Amino acid sequence: MLTWNVQNLFAAGTEDGPPTPEAFDAKLASLAEVLDAQRPDVAALQELGPPEVLAQLQDRLAHQLPHQQLSAHPDGRGIRVGFLSRLPFLDSVQLHPLAIGLAPVQVGDDDQNPATPPAATTTMGRGALQVTVTAHGHPITILTAHLKSKLLTFPGGRFQPRDEAERARFGAYALYLRAAQAATLRAHLEGLLDDQGRRMAVVVAGDLNDGLD
Repeated sequence: MLTWNVQNLFAAGTEDGPPTPEAFDAKLASLAEVLDAQRPDVAALQELGPPEVLAQLQDRLAHQLPHQQLSAHPDGRGIRVGFLSRLPFLDSVQLHPLAIGLAPVQVGDDDQNPATPPAATTTMGRGALQVTVTAHGHPITILTAHLKSKLLTFPGGRFQPRDEAERARFGAYALYLRAAQAATLRAHLEGLLDDQGRRMAVVVAGDLNDGLD
């Protein structure tokens, strides 16, 4: 089992992809080299682009990972989570709405018109994805997620705030969303395990954009 944020796996010349075909080819070669060296049965990947780009990575692999599953819920830039696997998938589950009980989460404001209701979301943004495989005769359920980054973006696509008050607000919005996404994963896992944690094999993988304090 491997989990890896592959950083904007998009085709050459796209907004977030490498600037040239040669740079894209070098990126695929580098990713394939690591996957071939690690030889995972299942690779949980984050920051994937469209399926056809992931298929190009599959074609580069000597250690074949023929089974592909992608989240149907990318973010606004088109990045999403997914899996490559040597083992066939028994099933898959798409996770996107926030957990029941969570109110819509504020993710922005309109500083040009304070009377406008603040931007809010009822979804995770980047959807999480769950698959089940069988290894050595036992089912293993694997979930991958890519929670909200700590990198702040501001209205108009800015990466710099107009003032420190705006920075503080958008820092709070990012924290609220990441916490809601984590709570959604927790609620889903509790429902999945249903007091079977000692008998059911479950792995949570991904880029959670957090660390141990």
